[in-house]
This record gives sequence, structure tokens and C-alpha cells, in this order.
Amino acid sequence: MAPSTQKQWRVQGTGSFDNLKFNKEAPVPEVGDKDVLVKFHGASLNYRDLIIAAGGYPFPQEDNVVPGSDGAGVVEAVGKNVHRFKVGDKVVTQFNQGHIAGPLDNHSIATGTGGVIDGSLQQYGVYDEQGLVPLPSNLNFIEGASLTCAGLTAWNGLYGLEGKRLTPGNWVLTQGTGGVSIFAVQFAKAAGARVIATTSSKEKGEKLKALGADYVINYREDPNWGETAKKITGGVGVNHIIEVGGPNTLQQSLKAICLEGVISVIGFIGGTNEKQPTLLDALVNICTVRGIYVGSRQQFEEMNAAIEANNIKPVIDENIFTLDQLKEAYQFQWDQKHFGKVGIKIE
Repeated sequence: MAPSTQKQWRVQGTGSFDNLKFNKEAPVPEVGDKDVLVKFHGASLNYRDLIIAAGGYPFPQEDNVVPGSDGAGVVEAVGKNVHRFKVGDKVVTQFNQGHIAGPLDNHSIATGTGGVIDGSLQQYGVYDEQGLVPLPSNLNFIEGASLTCAGLTAWNGLYGLEGKRLTPGNWVLTQGTGGVSIFAVQFAKAAGARVIATTSSKEKGEKLKALGADYVINYREDPNWGETAKKITGGVGVNHIIEVGGPNTLQQSLKAICLEGVISVIGFIGGTNEKQPTLLDALVNICTVRGIYVGSRQQFEEMNAAIEANNIKPVIDENIFTLDQLKEAYQFQWDQKHFGKVGIKIE
């Protein structure tokens, strides 16, 4: 039986990580008829979590929300009308709780866990049974938690566009060593694709090669990495680009893409730039530039099946933080000291 109080973080206002407020005696939420009470054991961070607190998040968010989209744990209690889960099941949170299948709509885009709906950076959380998926059997809680945002976003980028899904032999280009990019390397290699990865250091490049990247380009040493990537493909160009940098990297991505290729725009961790490409660049390069906001529960379940079948293990940074150390974890990721996902252990 769950206790009446718990440890919990909330975001009160925006502007800095000082807006993260910790409560050691927050109430454990009540369970409705269609709800599932989850005892969290693991969570992980995304760039999105940082900018919700720091300011600049472009999607719906509520003040005083419990942050964190990524969470995994054990079902502690269920409502009387719950049929998908039972007490003791291991589960993972869905990013947009209302995005079950098909394209996003105005309703589902406003159901973001850790943005609108209370998230995972607490000991206990209540969610509609439709907003959870089973934890893959080959993963621990922190590994499973890392799938919610970064894993599903990478999967959607490679498989989400009908008629242009990743196929064996395709070329995939990834940027950096954050969670989405590393998942994309792993998923691409599992599918028999060839991967070109960009990074900023030799050390990170060696780690990317160990994960299966066929070629690594140091973008600090080679600012025209888009042209270099295209040369690697024999001048044809890459089929899929997981674009996480935003305006400052998109120009190079356009130089690397093949005819009818897909650039999946995930984020803007590289900052903004007034000289960013225009919509006409998609026409000039005859490619699809597609914005992605994570993915549906159906895609989540498909991804998890592939993770189990291929025994894919998410890459978690060696520095694991506790729930009490959340501000330190935020700063660690903000300073880009991580490789892969930043994990949070919840007890």
C-alpha cells in the first residue's frame, strides 16, 4: 500500500533551475476509476525538461507541474475500471498521454507528461491506463524510462513517415551524442542501415563507433560536414537525418540529404540563427523536412517490440543521480557533460 506522502519536484515559474522546488511531504495522488498508480524507480532527463524550467519551451505547459516525461516503475494500485494493467506490472510513461495512434491533434499535443500533466520526477504518479506501456523485459527501470521521449522520437524519425520508412542499406546521419541521436544510431544499425555520426571530440567519436556508427565526422574540425557526409555516400546523399541542432546545423543537413530524403527536425540544442534556411531550400534540395513531436503509443509499442527482439540497450551516462540531486542533474546535462541519457534513480 502506498504511503500518504512522497518526495516530489515541481516547476514554479520559469527563468532558471531555481524554479525547481522540492517537497519531501507532497501528497500521493488519489486513484480514479481508470487510473493507475505508479511507484517510480527510474527516470531520465531530456533537453525539454531543462527549458521548461529555464524558459523557452514552445509547446503547452502548466505552472507548478511535476517535471519529467520519462518514468518507469511498478503498478502500485489500479482503479476499478482498469483493464490494461494489474498491480505488480512494470510500466513506462507515454510522453503525450492522449496520443494513442495516428497523427497528433489539438487534444493530444496538450497532454504532455511533465509539461501539462504531472510527470515522473516524484516517487508516485497517477496516469490513465491508456498513457502507459509495459516495460521491455530486457531493460531495467532507468533504461526503460529513457525510451519515453528520446527513444520514441528517434523511432518516429526513422519509421514515422509512411512511404519513407528506414530500410536496410539506407544511409542515416545523426548529430551529437545526446539521447535521440544515440537511439537513432542503435535503431539504424539494428535495421541494417549505414550510419554517419557527427560529434565534437575524438573520445565521443570512439564511443559512437563502438555503438556501430560506420563513419564519424568531427564537426569542430570539419565545419562543412554536410558535404563530407555526401561524399561518403558516393555523392548520392543520406536518406535520413536526425536533426537535433536546429537552425545552426540545418544548412549542413540540407547539403548532406539525398533526393527525396527525409530530415526529421527534432530540436534546437544548437541555438538559433537569423541566417537559417528557408522553406524553399526543401524544394531546391527535393527533400522532406519534417517536424517531430515524439510519437504515439502505437509507435512506442512497435519500438519496444524491436528493442526486445534485438536486445537493444539504451545508453545511460555513467553518472546516475538521485531524486534529491535533480538540480545537479539538470546542470550536468545543461553543461553537455553527458553521453547518452542522464538517469535518475528513484527510491
